[in-house]
Amino acid sequence: MNLRRDVFQAIADPTRRTILLLVATQSLTAGAIASNFDTARPTISKHLQILTECELLTQEQNGREIYYHINAKKMKDVADFIEPFRIMWDDRFNKLEAVMKKYKNK
Repeated sequence: MNLRRDVFQAIADPTRRTILLLVATQSLTAGAIASNFDTARPTISKHLQILTECELLTQEQNGREIYYHINAKKMKDVADFIEPFRIMWDDRFNKLEAVMKKYKNK
């Protein structure tokens, strides 16, 4: 059964976010990724499968090893979706800061 997974469901899990941070700077094998966690390797494999299905990670076979790479394009899609919310909250916090400064000066 091939489920279509949602990117935001994938990044909601803290283990998967940590995996993304690990492979953000270098490609790693499943074993190298799993060595950073105190969970069973099949659990990490399932997380890798979900991240790959969501296209947040890509796989590259090099001999017998499979290396996982971050998919920067897909991460940019996530960032582009979040950006309007970041702008909105920055604006709200700036307005709150201005009100607090006025209140402090009184």
